[in-house]
This record gives sequence, C-alpha cells and structure tokens, in this order.
Amino acid sequence: MASVVSVILVSFQSQNEIAGCLRHLRASGVPLEVIVIDNASSDGTVQVVQGEIHGFHRGVLIRNSTNLGFAVAVNQGIAGSTGEFLLLLNPDCYVSPNAISQVVQELWTDSKAGMAGCLLLNPDGTEQSGARRYIPTPWRALMRVIKVDRRFPRIRRLSGFVMVEEPLPATTVAVEAVSGAFMMVRRAALAEVGVLDEGYFMHCEDLDWCMRFRDKGWRILFVPNARAIHDRGRSSRSRPIRVEWHKHRGMVRFYRKFFRYRYPGVLMWFVVVAVYARFVAKAIAIGVTERLRQVFAR
Repeated sequence: MASVVSVILVSFQSQNEIAGCLRHLRASGVPLEVIVIDNASSDGTVQVVQGEIHGFHRGVLIRNSTNLGFAVAVNQGIAGSTGEFLLLLNPDCYVSPNAISQVVQELWTDSKAGMAGCLLLNPDGTEQSGARRYIPTPWRALMRVIKVDRRFPRIRRLSGFVMVEEPLPATTVAVEAVSGAFMMVRRAALAEVGVLDEGYFMHCEDLDWCMRFRDKGWRILFVPNARAIHDRGRSSRSRPIRVEWHKHRGMVRFYRKFFRYRYPGVLMWFVVVAVYARFVAKAIAIGVTERLRQVFAR
C-alpha cells in the first residue's frame, strides 16, 4: 500500500500501555508515520516512547511542557503529519494486524467517506460501547437519563444513543459517530472540515468532529471486520474525578454548540442541569469508593 498513514498518539502518564500500542502498530504491515505528543507525563512514558518509536516509516516525539489537553495535542500532531490518512489512536488501544489496512481499504473504496472507525473490544472480548453510536442529541440523552431507552429499547424514537445492544453488522456500514480511540480521517476531508475544536480539553471532541464531518456531507464508516482491543481509561484511573469533570463539561459544550437553536430552551436547560447533576453524583460515588478502599486497605 503506497500511501502512508499518519498515526497520532496523545500520551499522558501512559508508560504501562504505550509500549504495547506501538508494538501492535509495528505488526500492521502498513507504512506508518507515528507521531506521539506527550502532554507532560511525569512517569516513564517519554522513555518508553523513545525506546519504541524506531522502526516505523517515520517516528516523531513531541514533548509538551504542560498538559495542553487532547484536542490541542492532536492538532499539533496533525500539523506535523504528511499521510493521506490520519489515524487518531489512544495509547491504551491495541490494533489487530490487519485493522489499519482494512479501514484504509474501506476509505479507498468509498470516496464519500471522510472518517472511519473499527470494532473496539474490551479486554474480555466483548464489544465496547462507543465504537459505533448515534449522536447523543439532547432528546436521546434525556431518554437515557430517565431510563426510558431501557424500558422501550425497540422504539427508535424513545431509544438512547448506544448501539452496542444492536446486532453487529456483517459488513461495513455508515453510522452517525465512531470513537476517538480509533478514528481514521481522510486528509482531503480534513482540509474541508478543519481540525479538532480546542475548546474541549478531553472527551466529546470526537463527537464534535463527527457532527462537523457529517454537516459537510462526509460519510462516517464503521468497519466491524477491523478490530482493536481498547483497555479504556487505564491512564485516567489515577484522577477519575478530574476526568469526569472534563467529560461532563465537554458534553455541555457539545450540546450548546450544536443544539442550542434546535431544541426548546427549557429542554436544553434541563439537559445541562442533568449533566452537571450526573457529574456531582459520579464525583460523590468516586469519593465514597476511594474512602472505602482506603479504610479496607488498612
């Protein structure tokens, strides 16, 4: 395959995952340009990357002096990339040998497709939610918050945004959104859509991108025969409340950016309040869990 794929990896405290990620990439059999942007890790991430970055078509390590967030770091990688296709990949994501070539082939085949994702699996082999999904509109989010989607899962109007309960397609299909853990984009589409919105620190910037790709008329593909194991959130487990804050803050930004004028103000207000209330509940639960862990560890 002549075209080089630019893999953009953003790392932060990822020393336990990124070596395996890079080794799986080397087994892909595709000429890869790998750009790692480290957001001021204080563990051994940089040393691990320096030992593993060789052996690719091109390997680059960018070291930030502070944590600039995911979107800013990805955009740094995009600015220094040369490939016709760009793959955003999490450092805790381990691609199967044929995954990248299969996704590239699907993008070659469908000239209207600007983005594609693969089947993400949990370490136990089950499908991970988020690999294929509907856009979480305020209405869908509301149905999920009040659990209507679980009572009426077969009624599309009342269902949420999770697709994992639906049968896995046998072949590549168009979807509304894929996960930023493995997200391949066509450079020609990127030139039209633009880079990630740096107003997000972490989380929801991938949904934002999916919305913008579709608004510009580009299709988003889900390639079920291309697979990767995603040990989701390993590098975030040491700071769960901070991660939850940015996740919920990002969702509010997403709703206000795309749906402020599409939904009644009362519904938008209710959704925003519900998002922040969910964050408070999650933070309390995390704090209680941590306290109990400390008590029983004594």
